[in-house]
Amino acid sequence: MNRIIRLFAVVFFVAHPLVCAAAPVAPDRHSQTIKFTKGATSTVIKGQIKGDRYIDYLVRAGAGQALSVEMQTGNGANYFNILPPGSADAAMFVGSTSGNRYSGVLPADGDYAIRVYLMRSAARRNEAASFTLTVGVTGQALAATPAARDALLPGTPFHASATIACVPPYAASTKECEAFVIRRGFGGTATVEVRWGDRMKHHILFVKGSVVAADSPEAFSVERKGDVSVVRFGSEEHFEIPDALVSGG
Repeated sequence: MNRIIRLFAVVFFVAHPLVCAAAPVAPDRHSQTIKFTKGATSTVIKGQIKGDRYIDYLVRAGAGQALSVEMQTGNGANYFNILPPGSADAAMFVGSTSGNRYSGVLPADGDYAIRVYLMRSAARRNEAASFTLTVGVTGQALAATPAARDALLPGTPFHASATIACVPPYAASTKECEAFVIRRGFGGTATVEVRWGDRMKHHILFVKGSVVAADSPEAFSVERKGDVSVVRFGSEEHFEIPDALVSGG
């Protein structure tokens, strides 16, 4: 999904970053939050890893903004993945297959994790790597429609939900998935969250009725069937999303 659409170019994040350390959540994992101070839309971070240790750099962004990440490293087994908000370790970008550069529009609001790691073979040899990350967030976030204009499902950030036909990863046939929507106006701009299995989900961003971004590592395609958008990832996985869920009414 490494594609960028032109949205209104308003700087949302802003001169030198503050990288705030958080307590490690596992012996091999360390988490740090990237914060931007006023005036900057990108920052450079230098770090080191060794063995099976990895670092999650968390960057907060909104749906419709563009994220760019580039890594320079002296170790050919050193990569990064990008995990969307709320991910159960499922990546939307996999560096070991796609390289050390990412640029794309984000489909949902929240903390995106830039996970820096060594490939397993290098980790087993207890290799080390020094790396430099350049991280940028640009563009204007697409604000959610307030509850006063479009009522929310009680206790949630979602405006509506529906049961949709789907073929999630590794499914042999069509199933039912739960879909939830955060509308961002009434012109067909919204984030649809599709859920299946144990904490598995995709976020799909519609702008004026067209799909422009999703958090799958597979490229997406869209087929129209009446008043339904069939969003496909790869050759098998697909989700049937009705216009009424996206736009309301």
